[in-house]
Amino acid sequence: MKDDKELKALISLVDEPDDRLYDQVRKRIYSYGNEAIPELESAWESSFDAVVQQRLMDLIHDLQQQRLVGELIEWAKFGYDDLLRGFLIVTKFQYPDLDVHAITNAVGRIVQEVWLELNPRLTPLEKVKVINHVIYDINKFGPNTSNYQSPENFYLKPLLESRKGNPLSLGMLYLLIAQSLKIPIYGVDLPRHFVLAFVDQDLEGKEQFSAEDHVAFYLNPFNKGAVFTRNEISMYIRQMKLEHQESYYAPCSNRSIISRMIQGLIDSYAQLSQNDKAEELKTLLKALET
Repeated sequence: MKDDKELKALISLVDEPDDRLYDQVRKRIYSYGNEAIPELESAWESSFDAVVQQRLMDLIHDLQQQRLVGELIEWAKFGYDDLLRGFLIVTKFQYPDLDVHAITNAVGRIVQEVWLELNPRLTPLEKVKVINHVIYDINKFGPNTSNYQSPENFYLKPLLESRKGNPLSLGMLYLLIAQSLKIPIYGVDLPRHFVLAFVDQDLEGKEQFSAEDHVAFYLNPFNKGAVFTRNEISMYIRQMKLEHQESYYAPCSNRSIISRMIQGLIDSYAQLSQNDKAEELKTLLKALET
């Protein structure tokens, strides 16, 4: 635990007019890490000086970004099997005060709805039919076709609130539900689209295997979980004039999915000329690759 009195004294100097001296104060505040954020927020609420408020907000934002980088590095090293946690970390980039408990409970309720409809005798296609019914018919999730390029389409919070998302966010929600119920559905990192693969149960947990031999079928989360085959992926690859790669058919890792999410956000913010956010996300992407 660091010195609270020193921290408060440092925050009281945020109005320092000398930029050189303020830079020293700022760096010292940064050394407190997450511990400084509540005190900075309290100071912001009690300040009526616009310059001081802006400095406090900048300090809070930078510390929150620093925290996200640390969380993502830890997730990539030790927790990448937990897709929900990765999804939440990146969502906190836009929603730093995210109520993680509420979001986790919301996802859990959907998982429970699916679980109540399942039984051990169901075939893979029947299990998918149950998941599709709960996600798309009961909970009314669907594609955001009117504002497809919006960054909001990537984040978990607005997805749960609006029930609208892009192929990646809808696919990630689908994966959260399937993985929670030990149903062997995985993401497929197909260029410009994100689809899912239902894998033979006995291969669950293996690092490498032949997608051609062991993927039973594919799912399109952007189209109500519609089932399709390897041949349709081949047709898509030809239509997009892409070079054939077996990875376009094979399940990918959760790390690849979160990387794709961050890259998609970078592209989306860049299209909106929100270059500061795009640059900050590039820092997160580097952290993921550490």
